[in-house]
Amino acid sequence: MATITGRNGVDVDRLVATVGAVQGDPNLAKFTFRARSSWESGGRSRGEIQEFEHAGATTSERATAFELIGDEPPVLLGTNAGPNAVELVLQALAFCYAVGYAYNAAARGIEIEELRYEVEGDLDLHRFLGLGGPRAGFSEIRAKSWVRSPNATVAQLEELCQYVQDTSPVRDILANPLSVSTDLVVIE
Repeated sequence: MATITGRNGVDVDRLVATVGAVQGDPNLAKFTFRARSSWESGGRSRGEIQEFEHAGATTSERATAFELIGDEPPVLLGTNAGPNAVELVLQALAFCYAVGYAYNAAARGIEIEELRYEVEGDLDLHRFLGLGGPRAGFSEIRAKSWVRSPNATVAQLEELCQYVQDTSPVRDILANPLSVSTDLVVIE
């Protein structure tokens, strides 16, 4: 009988090997991710994501950069050329939940036939507009997920959903305070 090494599009053998490698060398778990942005006009900026550091070394596995356009909807004086920054944050949470769910399901022997997320957040622009008021960021974020599995119980899927929330890097970033520093370089 052949061993199943792939599940949910995940190479389970490599996943297990990665966990083992990190257990053997904790430095393998350390990453520094980067994003760059150049303002174009109005609310529009062009973003680029390419290299990152892994265990102290810069990667070269992405030959070309991922390009993103950020903009605002017309009601916020933009041209609708792309999602705005807060929408990208919501999408980042949905992406993070999905990869966490698919990978952890694969590791647990759970097959996923369908997995979807909808994430929404409430934001009040008073502070952004310089008018005081509540915090500048989201006051609440709500995520809803749908999953279909041919071989897992409802209890297993619910437990996995909670585990994914508890271990999601993006949820952790959103839910817990962290230091953010910003340096300004004036171009002459």
